[in-house]
Amino acid sequence: MKKLISMLALSVMLFSTGAMAQKWCYVDTQYILDNIPEYKSAQQQLDQLSVSWQKEVETKYAFIDKLYKDFQAEQILLTDEMKRKRENEIVSKEKEAKEFQKSKFGYEGELFKKKQELVKPIQDKIYNAIKKMATEQSYAAIFDKSSDLIMLYANPKFDKSDDILNAMGYKAAEKGGDSGTSKPGGGTSVGGGSTPVKENPAGGGNSDVKPK
Repeated sequence: MKKLISMLALSVMLFSTGAMAQKWCYVDTQYILDNIPEYKSAQQQLDQLSVSWQKEVETKYAFIDKLYKDFQAEQILLTDEMKRKRENEIVSKEKEAKEFQKSKFGYEGELFKKKQELVKPIQDKIYNAIKKMATEQSYAAIFDKSSDLIMLYANPKFDKSDDILNAMGYKAAEKGGDSGTSKPGGGTSVGGGSTPVKENPAGGGNSDVKPK
């Protein structure tokens, strides 16, 4: 339903503003990113950091779990003071683990900041190349095929993704004989670089390309 509403809104906008008579095209920002070596390198670095920090988080929680199980097994032999001491230790270690996890994977944590450092300059470069094309070739609108605004059909002749790559000094990937409009490297789009990182990561994340 959300996708349908987006398409209807786009149609209304095009007809109401007379944009059907204007020049327009589209790009696939995910395809563009997938053909930029620096982006692939950045993603690999982010993935390595994520895996490394996640292992540390799991090690901390495994240690906490052991402390708790040992306490459960031994508490009948402990004095009240010893019980309080062990309980406080478990609570303290759990708080420490949560703070570590948040510092690495939370919003504005180290992974988020590293993503901004490595990926945002590439996103800005793409945006500037798109803006330059729109200005120089008098496009009224340039849509992003990989964004939430879904295109039910996209004619390949209006796809300027390779032009953007060439303008940025990159070579596009070799295409097969597919007559469709899809390009390699689909998935979520990557963009303006302020999307929160989940505390339990699965690697680097993506969003729409936006201006700074």
